[in-house]
Amino acid sequence: MPSLLIATTNQNKLREYAAIFAGLPLELRTLRDLGITDDVDETGATFAENARLKAAFYAARSGLPALADDSGLEVHALGGEPGVRSARYAGPGASDADRNALLLQKLAHVPFHARLARFVCAIALGLPDGTLEDVEGSLPGVIDMAPRGTHGFGYDPLFYVLDENATLAELPPERKNAISHRAQAARAARVVLERWVAQGLL
Repeated sequence: MPSLLIATTNQNKLREYAAIFAGLPLELRTLRDLGITDDVDETGATFAENARLKAAFYAARSGLPALADDSGLEVHALGGEPGVRSARYAGPGASDADRNALLLQKLAHVPFHARLARFVCAIALGLPDGTLEDVEGSLPGVIDMAPRGTHGFGYDPLFYVLDENATLAELPPERKNAISHRAQAARAARVVLERWVAQGLL
């Protein structure tokens, strides 16, 4: 069975991808499985650029087809912040709670109805020969006034989804995985992978 390298060390992401790619004739491998510890400088100006940088690098480095993503939060009232800096928003070594606290601080005087935001996930798929394709998913929401919920990770406790009447962290994991930006992008990536399998590229 051909392998697909999922280029992340985030166990939460790995679980989500494993669920969405279930049934594909691919063995999912991780950076840890292959002993790859190299980091890629995320110098892209967009989520898609960063995902493509990582997919190309890890496909070449491993000799395997590679999937890489870049995702984050864009808040309209903050001019799109934190954007591609979502994971680094509060500086090196900061925790999810630190990043959430900084976001709330910056939005302290912004009313609920003006806290429109969206989660974005770009996924790039790369082959060792340099072939690249990317897809994207997004989820609209509102930044809540305080963290709520115990599920999820990152900004999930603050991200209120109007259609669900709940933050992402209040939703059961299976529901979040059905609607999230990453789920949407991963379903689109699955279509690409199915095509690559049919074409004998994997």
